[in-house]
Amino acid sequence: MSTVNVVIKHQGKKYDVEVDTTQTGEVLKYQLFSLTGVEPERQKILVKGGQLKDDTDMSKLGLKPGQVIMMMGTPGDGGDAVVRPTEKIKFLEDMTEAEAAQQAGATPAGLVNLGNTCYLNSTLQALRSIPELQEALAKHDSTATSGITQLDITNQLRDLFKDMSETQGGMSPFIFLNALRVTFPQFAERSKKGPGYAQQDAEEAWSQIVSQLRQKLKWADPSEGETARAVSFVDKYMAGEFSSTLECDDPAAGEGGEQATSAKEPFLKLNCHIDSQTAHLRDGLVNGLTEKIEKKSEVLGRDVMYTKTSKISRLPKYLTVHFVRFFWKRDVQKKAKIMRKVTFPHELDVVEFCTDELKKVLVPVRDKVREVRKEEEDVERARKRRKRNPLLDGDVPGGKGEVAKKNDKKPSTSGDGDVEMTETFKTDAEWDAEKAAALLEAKKELNALIDPELRKDDGANQSGLYELRAVVTHQGASADSGHYTAYVKKTGPKDPVTGKVGEEDGLWWWFNDDRVTEVTADKIDALAGGGESHSALILLYKAIPLPTAEGLME
Repeated sequence: MSTVNVVIKHQGKKYDVEVDTTQTGEVLKYQLFSLTGVEPERQKILVKGGQLKDDTDMSKLGLKPGQVIMMMGTPGDGGDAVVRPTEKIKFLEDMTEAEAAQQAGATPAGLVNLGNTCYLNSTLQALRSIPELQEALAKHDSTATSGITQLDITNQLRDLFKDMSETQGGMSPFIFLNALRVTFPQFAERSKKGPGYAQQDAEEAWSQIVSQLRQKLKWADPSEGETARAVSFVDKYMAGEFSSTLECDDPAAGEGGEQATSAKEPFLKLNCHIDSQTAHLRDGLVNGLTEKIEKKSEVLGRDVMYTKTSKISRLPKYLTVHFVRFFWKRDVQKKAKIMRKVTFPHELDVVEFCTDELKKVLVPVRDKVREVRKEEEDVERARKRRKRNPLLDGDVPGGKGEVAKKNDKKPSTSGDGDVEMTETFKTDAEWDAEKAAALLEAKKELNALIDPELRKDDGANQSGLYELRAVVTHQGASADSGHYTAYVKKTGPKDPVTGKVGEEDGLWWWFNDDRVTEVTADKIDALAGGGESHSALILLYKAIPLPTAEGLME
């Protein structure tokens, strides 16, 4: 290691610092953070050639022993309060299995296949990707809703998720599976091909589990006192609402005075119906929102066909989409699979499927979100560009960035009295400050656009935009055979102080029973189907987080 002792001058104080010239500027900044309390990103260190950058090679600065280097910058809120950690650092090898499983980046637990139970394992992994569900289950007291806790699915799901959070190995869902089979005997069907239980449809397992959660996982708002009405977790976070009209297809009914009827009804998933023209998720959703129903017309006195048309009047925070790939094939007496390739997006815009009333409040927010995103991307792109090329920086007087940005022409008076037009320039810091102010203002405008009534509904989507969080897939030609797996998008590490979730790395977890591996996002794009390979059966979307005026993510 090659070092040189220099003097750092900051706010009238001098600090003797040993600089390791084999390292980068970032290392020196953290040394100075420990001495001055000024965070690295707030430091301006003036060296030969301009301002010290994080990736500056210290060996190329030609530092001399005793050289005085100027540093500028003040601590942010709380930045000057550098204190020792309150807890002793614990190394990974010294942690318990439960502690290691809860560290950022730890591989999540898989689920052991107990014999044709991959349909259940994949369903549970997708449901576990909902953090609000895990939190609600952790607080659930099953004895308040059921006297037989052993057979209560909600209780068993709570215990299973807790156990899964404390290991990185494979967990056996045996107790939960028994409770499921007792509650819904269809999942206890025996295999016709040999000993053991038959394979089941993951979508049916999903629907039955969610229906039980809807009935049992409830809580009352303590702020409303003893008269508080119990709120269902599913109704709040996973259930939407349709506004539907039902109209007779036979013109004679209308001529006889029959009127179309309107109704509101909840839904727990959107169906993507696949036909010969379906190529994208949107096509299937359009098909699913219009259906034919045969029923008796009171005016005509006979059974006739009706058309039911639905529009969405409430969007839940978590939206389930079901690809209707299985249908009953009479000649072989089993559910066959539609192999057609149907693509789906990582970000879904469902505004077009909403009622006019809901569109009116969603569209301004959606459009502003896209505007804010573009501004954020521009700021981040400029930051990365300057980091790659430090010579672009204009914070230091005389830096090249200063002459690269013209502002406007201002008049000045020459020595002979003539008025001349001179050009003024902005440094990168000044431009960054303007962009940050503009971005902050855009975020304030965004939050002001959110409908007051919709803002109160924290279990609803307030923009109409969703991001894909989990996928349940099926491989094979029929529902009662083949193999199910699940893909869940990785979340960023959670800040232990603020509780905020950090940036994601774009990777996904692939749950193949008890085998859990990391995969890239392009693997998700390959799940569109088109054969017997793995194809998406259930998609779980989450409402995109809206940037706040403070620049934080909700």
